[in-house]
Amino acid sequence: MLAYLLGIGIALASASSYSVGVLLQSLEARDVPDTESLKLSLIKNLVSRKRWLVGTACVILGWVLQAAALGFAPLTVVQPALAVGLFVLLIAGERLSDESVGRREVLAVLTISVGVTGLGLASPKGAEGGSAAPIVIGPALALLAIAALSPYLLQGRKLPVLVVVSAGLAYACSGFMTKFVADSFSEANVVAGVAWLGGTILAAVVGLVSEMTALQRRSAVKVFPGVLVIQIVLAVLLAPVLAGEKWSTNPLLLAVLGASLVILAGGTAVLASAGAVAAVVDSDGNAHTPPVAEPATP
Repeated sequence: MLAYLLGIGIALASASSYSVGVLLQSLEARDVPDTESLKLSLIKNLVSRKRWLVGTACVILGWVLQAAALGFAPLTVVQPALAVGLFVLLIAGERLSDESVGRREVLAVLTISVGVTGLGLASPKGAEGGSAAPIVIGPALALLAIAALSPYLLQGRKLPVLVVVSAGLAYACSGFMTKFVADSFSEANVVAGVAWLGGTILAAVVGLVSEMTALQRRSAVKVFPGVLVIQIVLAVLLAPVLAGEKWSTNPLLLAVLGASLVILAGGTAVLASAGAVAAVVDSDGNAHTPPVAEPATP
């Protein structure tokens, strides 16, 4: 149980690091021309910006902490715990904007807490579940990858919702492969670990490009709930299939697991669309730009 609690603590630290990183990245994404959307040149442009680099370093730290957490706690707890990182955005939004934390935001915080607690009670208590057979993992990840690449194949500029879905699916793939990385290195299987690490990086790059593209065109209210909830839902639903995690056959625990997933997804969506969160993540410098004077009427 001590290891399990340690895993949760590391996952919460990962969530905070991810949120700080995304916050810093988003402050720069809006300044990149739309002509670079869904292209690696978008990242090339952002790499020259110090604030974006600091944010990326925070995201990488978040990934390292996430991988460490998966060594102590199951995927069905670690992945949903990332939603707690929205609290960081909420606090930053209140400090850096005119938004205030109201009843709606407090309710969302309590809802997410209930959802994470429920998942913790109903999910497996060990991280030793292993993984499914390659014949299962390969096709499943391939389908997720094809879906994540769909906006690139279908010209996502005309289908902006697909860009959000793409980011969520890519990060979900990265989350699963992160677990496989942790499992491989814990078993001293360096070759498999390096291979999964390469796949994790590729998935993360696709997710990053899609996420930055989404932030160029749509408000955070439309981006972050979708990206986060997709990751959480897929992590919980596919963990028994891909990650070898076994749920209890107790009907009551299964009901708690299902209800917690719904509650967590709803709370995440509400909090991510809160005014304070959106104010920070949507910030592109307009808050410091004097308003343009209206032309005088004759």
